[in-house]
Amino acid sequence: MSLARCFSAMALLSVLSGCGASDDYDDLDAYMSEMRLRGPGRVEPAPVFRSYPAFTYDAANLRSPFSPQISTDPAARRKGSHDVKPDPDRVRQYLEGFNIEQFEMVGTLSNATGSYALLRGAGGVHRLKVGDFLGRNDGRIVAISGLQVDVVEIIPDGQGAWLERPRTIPLKEHS
Repeated sequence: MSLARCFSAMALLSVLSGCGASDDYDDLDAYMSEMRLRGPGRVEPAPVFRSYPAFTYDAANLRSPFSPQISTDPAARRKGSHDVKPDPDRVRQYLEGFNIEQFEMVGTLSNATGSYALLRGAGGVHRLKVGDFLGRNDGRIVAISGLQVDVVEIIPDGQGAWLERPRTIPLKEHS
């Protein structure tokens, strides 16, 4: 047997000798005796589970409460015009692929070439001028001021004609 092996065996025996049984469990024995004298504990019954009726959300296909109401009275509805219609041959601009509601005006720029509106939406801030198109309903910017951008959209009236709908995108302060 080598000296290292002998030394490690002696170290192991000295460590294990410290793990011997000790009779210093008087407090634990007293506690266990007290618990045995009390008898089995009382377990409270589990609470009664009340089931609730299932709720099905059915308003997903209804009009958004944040959109303006559309009149269903045929007499009160505006009649569309066959003179107003979107140009199907026009090349679409990038911002026409997004809803106009997601854009907010954050400022304006002016230089010698004209005034520009800064609109945030569609993943960035975009510089637009009068005549640019915006939104999915052929919205064309008709005016830019320091407080708002005026847009006119062309929407179907539901009877084969088209309506011009004015929209305003107000300046969002503290943006």
